[in-house]
Amino acid sequence: MTNTPKSLRIDIAESDIQDLKTRLNNTRWPEAELVDDWSQGVPLGYLKGLANDWGSSYDWRTCEDWINKQGLQTLTIGSQDIAFLHIRSDKPDAKPLLLSHGWPGSILEFKELIPRLSEGNDGEQSFHLVIPCLPGFGFSGKPTQTGTGVAAIAYLFDQLMKVIGYTEYYAHGGDWGSIITQTLPLIPGTGVKGIHITMPVVQPDPETMNDLTQEEQDALAAGAHYMRWDSGYSTQQASRPQTIGYALTDSPIGQLAWIAEKFWSWTDCERGGVSLPEHAVDRTTILDTVSLYWYTATAASSARLYWESFHPTEELPIVTTPTGVSLFPKEIFKASQRWVEQRFVNVKYWNSLHAGGHFAALEQPDTLAREIRACIASFN
Repeated sequence: MTNTPKSLRIDIAESDIQDLKTRLNNTRWPEAELVDDWSQGVPLGYLKGLANDWGSSYDWRTCEDWINKQGLQTLTIGSQDIAFLHIRSDKPDAKPLLLSHGWPGSILEFKELIPRLSEGNDGEQSFHLVIPCLPGFGFSGKPTQTGTGVAAIAYLFDQLMKVIGYTEYYAHGGDWGSIITQTLPLIPGTGVKGIHITMPVVQPDPETMNDLTQEEQDALAAGAHYMRWDSGYSTQQASRPQTIGYALTDSPIGQLAWIAEKFWSWTDCERGGVSLPEHAVDRTTILDTVSLYWYTATAASSARLYWESFHPTEELPIVTTPTGVSLFPKEIFKASQRWVEQRFVNVKYWNSLHAGGHFAALEQPDTLAREIRACIASFN
């Protein structure tokens, strides 16, 4: 079923890098938007500037070198190849921690979190970190048949942890990584002993509708905003991932716009009344993320996770494992503690933060590292 992990070195062909630059230079641009904001999508002027950086000053090799220095590995579980980072702490009391990313995330999402969690200051809990690429994302294999949804990925990640020596471990995730993390406790024979999440997936409690707190009113408003302004990508990827895959795999500008928009819409990026993605996440990080999707040609395979996993008629299962929740103000889905505790019946840690958004590991790595430590400490 499994084999021994093998080293995986990334070396994107120079011809692929030059092909990207050629495609960027040959872009057929649409006319500009008809509004003076982002309500029709990424503004033409902004995207042209970002594309110019991508094709000129941006250096993929720097990102590639960082990945290789972390010691990327690959392991086959069943028919699925899983690429992952395994960062061992040198602290004798370090605990194993699984970090799971989402879309449009990657292992790069945890770049700033790695030293904060694996090293730590004197007296701080440190962690051995395992950071996998989701199947169909990054450097993991692309599933060759249907069936690789959230439950299947949770099983694969639990197996990964056990194969590399962690029969018991903790887990953290955001976006799809949050949903995978919430699913780990449901795996038969799971090794997860506690979870920390930034996006708890719950339904509003009907019993509270006549007595809503301000937090719950804000959560309902956020949900309505998402459905009106932010859900188009999700509907497309959940219904026709192959169709959008053609466009994003062939057009770097399409891939750039598809992802860059989320770094504007889902981050805490307003400064002085102006909202720009780089106010929350620097341009190099944005271009690293888009480049990883581009060079691995994973637009379609990553989108299929939505097709595999959206089953709105299914009831959400109860989670009894010790759970911690950190809510950042610009998270796309929000919930109150009393709503969350209807599903997660063993909430040990809860905190609402004052800054940050959906990409917490990128936006607020210091805060998120403290939250993860405080959460796991509360389990003991």
